[in-house]
Amino acid sequence: MSSSQPSVSIVVPVRNEADNIAPLIEEISAALDGRWDYEIIYVNDGSTDATGERLGTIMTRRDNLRQLLHARSGGQSAAVRSGVRAARGAIVATLDGDGQNNPAFLPDLIAAVEKGPRVGLAAGQRVGRKDTGFKKLQSRIANGVRGSILKDGTRDTGCGLKAFRRDVFLMLPYFDGLHRFLPALVRREGYEIAYVDVIDRPRHSGVSNYGFFDRLWIGIMDLAGVWWLIRRKKPTPDVTEVNA
Repeated sequence: MSSSQPSVSIVVPVRNEADNIAPLIEEISAALDGRWDYEIIYVNDGSTDATGERLGTIMTRRDNLRQLLHARSGGQSAAVRSGVRAARGAIVATLDGDGQNNPAFLPDLIAAVEKGPRVGLAAGQRVGRKDTGFKKLQSRIANGVRGSILKDGTRDTGCGLKAFRRDVFLMLPYFDGLHRFLPALVRREGYEIAYVDVIDRPRHSGVSNYGFFDRLWIGIMDLAGVWWLIRRKKPTPDVTEVNA
């Protein structure tokens, strides 16, 4: 691992994505080299294929690549949280490990957070999605219901391409499914959201290992819980230390 302190950490949650590892790392590097001091943190969420071995091989050639291993799968939110907690950059960007999220959009997301001191999150908004019609319908319904209840102003929370301030993320209450509600929760803390249109593309290889709302009942419970958190939020006091 590089001894220099990175300003940006790229967090990639993966489970059984061995064939997608090398191509995606090359694309991340092409997008960021020469622009930021950065690290790439792959969170291996209990993979049972060759994901760990592929990462280990590439780590011998790249000193800015790190691998965190979950002994068993904890899910996408848990993987993102592990990566953010281990991150050394003040800004963290995330993307899915299946290749559907194009790393070429990372610079726009990172720059959007850098430019606005009150921007806590830059959220990718997919156009030209390459998912199946059923997945698109699921997502459209879930986003519509969520938006009408939480009024978070976000048309697409399912996109894995996001950038945010690490300290803001660590303020948020953690629960399984957190990554789907980041815009509403970041707004709850008094920060603004920037939006960046991103172009979706087919995955490089394999099948999906993380879904949107894996079970409808859990999605409804999460939505109710986030609504309650927003309703119960009080203004954060301005604190100053008084010296003698």
